[in-house]
Amino acid sequence: MASSLALLIISFLFAGVFGLINADDRAFFIFGDSLVDNGNNNYLATLARADAPPYGVDYPTHSPTGRFSNGFNLPDLIGEYFGLKPIPPYLDPTHTGNNLLLGANFASAGVGILNDTGLQFKLYELGPRRVLVTGTGPLGCVPAELAQRSQNGECVAELQRAAALFNPRLTQMLLELNRKIGNNVFIATNANDIHMDFISNPKAYGN
Repeated sequence: MASSLALLIISFLFAGVFGLINADDRAFFIFGDSLVDNGNNNYLATLARADAPPYGVDYPTHSPTGRFSNGFNLPDLIGEYFGLKPIPPYLDPTHTGNNLLLGANFASAGVGILNDTGLQFKLYELGPRRVLVTGTGPLGCVPAELAQRSQNGECVAELQRAAALFNPRLTQMLLELNRKIGNNVFIATNANDIHMDFISNPKAYGN
């Protein structure tokens, strides 16, 4: 499973996301896995790829972009909301020089939780003042698990319990980090509840 216990970290430098400075001074950096990868894996020798249909079918170009999505992903929507220019993948050979100062997407499908993931939390020393951290979604409800282990379309209980154990501990860890820093830099997002609402109440999000 590509994102067994995945962290999404979206960093907004200089607190620009909260409108404290002009949009032109904001920088947007993304770290994570397939949930936020916007094309880095197109440049890697990996089986985790999204460069063929049906990926991208609802993207403006109606073609695959490397996003593991039928269209835009979460960083695209956040950037659009705050009036930011699209952030290219870090491995895009055209994204160089001063362009990198505006942000980059470092996400790569399949990264999961690795020993060096904790290094991302040292971002505070580099300038970010708001970092959104999402826990894992409903692991037992992902299509691969439903296809392999579900009998009647129900989510896999074992993986659901794993998510229920992980997410509160992540939130507690972020609270402790904020206390240590003395500021509410790290913001926890309950991705599990958000995804479960998609599953249980799909009509609320369109046909």
